[in-house]
Amino acid sequence: MSLNPLNAISPIDGRYSSKVDSLSPYFSEAALIKYRVLVEIEYFIALCEIPLPQLNDINTSVFDELRLIFKNFSEDDAATIKDIEKVTNHDVKAVEYFIKNQFDKLGLSEYKEFIHFGLTSQDINNTAIPLSIKDAMNDVYVPEYFTVLDKLTALSKEWKDVPMLARTHGQPASPTRLGKEIEVFVVRLKEQFNLLNDVPSAAKFGGATGNFNAHHVAYPEIDWKVFGRQLVQEKLGLQHSFPTTQIEHYDHMAALFDTLKRINTILIDLDRDFWTYVSMDYFKQKIKKGEVGSSAMPHKVNPIDFENSEGNLGIANAIFEHLAAKLPISRLQRDLTDSTVLRNVGVPFGHTLIGFKSTLKGLGKLLLNEKKIASDLEQNWAVVAEAIQTILRREGYPNPYEALKVLTRTNEAITQTSISNFIDTLDVDDKIKQELKVITPSNYTGI
Repeated sequence: MSLNPLNAISPIDGRYSSKVDSLSPYFSEAALIKYRVLVEIEYFIALCEIPLPQLNDINTSVFDELRLIFKNFSEDDAATIKDIEKVTNHDVKAVEYFIKNQFDKLGLSEYKEFIHFGLTSQDINNTAIPLSIKDAMNDVYVPEYFTVLDKLTALSKEWKDVPMLARTHGQPASPTRLGKEIEVFVVRLKEQFNLLNDVPSAAKFGGATGNFNAHHVAYPEIDWKVFGRQLVQEKLGLQHSFPTTQIEHYDHMAALFDTLKRINTILIDLDRDFWTYVSMDYFKQKIKKGEVGSSAMPHKVNPIDFENSEGNLGIANAIFEHLAAKLPISRLQRDLTDSTVLRNVGVPFGHTLIGFKSTLKGLGKLLLNEKKIASDLEQNWAVVAEAIQTILRREGYPNPYEALKVLTRTNEAITQTSISNFIDTLDVDDKIKQELKVITPSNYTGI
């Protein structure tokens, strides 16, 4: 049975596949195989560049041909490796045998035993996977992040002068400005992204238990630690973790996932706020011809994009959290739990991408209802009580908080008139009274 949106088990391979297909070159099974081939080839070339005595007669012009093995890697190549794996029952060994076959075709058969020389599988996996994550971050995640950030930045500027009733504990509170409330999220996202940039993409490369045992016993005169660092850092662009056990300790990868989770959490917070603003009628939503909001209630236009985003970002965070908590833990020098868990690394990225796109779609539908926002302000004159009592404190007026408390904590409506009448009863000079009377819910918005 071929995979299609109707028979896929995961919605990211089914219903939402079109939203996440940009991640396939980094997190699919074929992608993982390709990255393994890349690391094996670059490792072999690096051995030639030492050079090992048995490899010093290789013409460097063949390096370009070797790199074409992964640059031109196809689905047919991936399928071939999977067929080999059916025999070997070992995924990395299947890659090694595939490359050996390619060496035969290139007339390099005499050098085949230096493919995967002295390595363990995790030297390949723990460089291939961090490399794929780094590329996916740079090529897919970061551009999508900035699309969200730029949209929010634009809205914060567009609505910077729109006064709005704030709500703390769900109750009317000191007024704010809509643009400023969006800017809060902009700044939060930027600060977490700065932390994201500080997390290195780390990789392990050091043999069966991390000590270059096989390398050192075969060629004790070579500084294999320097070799490993140069291969990982200069050729592959990753940070070389050393010393390690058989596997990467994943501490930096866990930090990456934790930071991605925090960014998602900020967007969940934003999704819920905008959902609430829509429910308060502060925003209408653009209507698309033919769309149905409810199967039973024809009038409904639901904030489904913010809900979809919240749900997908929540799933992403659950998986990111498990990855961050599980990966740094391994029994003694190695167990296999990291391997099976890491096969799911693309899943939280997929749900994150869906969440980003849904938030963007929701933001793009918003129509500002300034009339409703202004009405809420006008119906909540009690919020200027804070301003009045603060000025009275400045003037040394006795018990101003208590005086305003008596006025405002009543079941009677507080209006501009009742506030003005209260100000007239105050024992302060007319200049102060005038200062107090110009304060309104619409202009008491701070800085």
